Amino acid sequence: MSRYYATTPIYYVNDEPHIGHAYTTIVADAVTRWHRLLGEDVKFLTGTDEHGLKVQQAAAAAGMDPQVFADGIAPRFAAAWESLGIANDDFIRTTEPRHYAAVTELLQRCYDAGDIELDHYRGKYCVRCEAYYTDDELLPANPADGGQSPGLCPIHKTPVDVLEEENYFFRLSRFEQRLLEWYAAHPGAIVPEFRGNEALGLIRSGLKDFSVSRTSLTWGVPLPWDPAHVTYVWFDALTNYLSAAGFGRDETEFAGWWPADVHFIGKDIIRFHCVYWPAMLMSAGIEPPRRYAVGGWLLVDNEKMSKSTGNVVKPLDLVDVVGVDGLRYYVLADTPYGNDGDFTLDGIVGRYNADLANNLGNLTSRVATVVGSKCGGHGPRPSTEGPLAGAAESAVAAATAAWDEIAPHRALEATWGLIRATNAHLEVNEPWKSEPGPEVERVLGDAVEALRIVTILASPALPATAQRIWERLGLPGAVADQRVPADVAWGRYPGGLTVTKGAPLFPRIKP
Repeated sequence: MSRYYATTPIYYVNDEPHIGHAYTTIVADAVTRWHRLLGEDVKFLTGTDEHGLKVQQAAAAAGMDPQVFADGIAPRFAAAWESLGIANDDFIRTTEPRHYAAVTELLQRCYDAGDIELDHYRGKYCVRCEAYYTDDELLPANPADGGQSPGLCPIHKTPVDVLEEENYFFRLSRFEQRLLEWYAAHPGAIVPEFRGNEALGLIRSGLKDFSVSRTSLTWGVPLPWDPAHVTYVWFDALTNYLSAAGFGRDETEFAGWWPADVHFIGKDIIRFHCVYWPAMLMSAGIEPPRRYAVGGWLLVDNEKMSKSTGNVVKPLDLVDVVGVDGLRYYVLADTPYGNDGDFTLDGIVGRYNADLANNLGNLTSRVATVVGSKCGGHGPRPSTEGPLAGAAESAVAAATAAWDEIAPHRALEATWGLIRATNAHLEVNEPWKSEPGPEVERVLGDAVEALRIVTILASPALPATAQRIWERLGLPGAVADQRVPADVAWGRYPGGLTVTKGAPLFPRIKP
């Protein structure tokens, strides 16, 4: 059995989960669910980043010990993901012993390779990004502050700090050619392609060494060769992907899972994941991840969601409006992965009514109603080569290709193409107007079979709804246990099963 190891970023515990966090996590969950349908052995990791200056500052502001502060926030992320139907196999916290072991091992390997050295540094630093910026990268200071600000962070639009201290540095500047050669040998390692071009541009523009430690920070992993220094956030945070795979504690487990198949990340952390991370791994003699899937942002009023700007949207608030699967469908279908999306309440309600209530919900209700009135409530067998067979074959092929390319919006568009074709098939034949008999059974048998295939294809996005439809079609077991391509081949519905209507899957919402 092939294996598939996928990760989300780990999320800072200085704030609660918002829809931006949920976006990446839902995409990763849907893709890993698809790989389970392919019969692969999946390991899906998410978690929380609990070290660093901004966590230490947030804890201090709350009058709490950093560990106690983190212990109060991390479970909220785990609970939020459970509420959104996220089927992660592991949840890593960077305060766990297994993570300390992995960070210590990685640091020591890079130090022994001669790629970490002591140096003195003065630079402009954004605490919220946990990153240094050059003057060229900063936005101009606000004249209202009297010109005293050293510049504004390009991400958060807030003043950066000027930090000066003796640190250990990772010699990233030594890895420019090795990184370019690795990416040339692994085309498609970053998707979508235009995000890969951004990463290559960062490398070709020249790489600067970066700090891996702080002496002014106490909350983190001490350097194994110099405990007076605490590990800088990226050497700490990025290593979680190794920690969960057994690095530093179980060589057999690690060999079975690494390299990771895909890191799901946001566009604001391309530099750290697609430049810093593979260089760190190369230094330590570890193969880089196979792929990076880089998503855009869900914007509110053209701004990235941020606690400081007050435009944070909590995902569980949206569940009260459109349900869990309604929210999952929106974030997967509305924005091509990699692009920025414009989040609006009207947009999510409109997408819910059009695609879920009017299309999938209506098809499921219509099929069950007519099977009940014309076939005694028992689904007929499909024809061998009915008019929907070709549409189903095309939908399966297109959805399979799109999921493999990490393009959920295209996978769902292909799936909804089969839904529309099935609704059109019923509209043309109007079985509700005909007397029961072979012709009505032929039309309805094909519709039931198309809906069965739709249910499997839609299950990564709508796991709970797909299972309800599966059961209403009288099918045994779990839709998640079906396998692609075998179980999406035309003609697998056995016929004679009891089809039930049930309550509306997606009651329309008044705009």
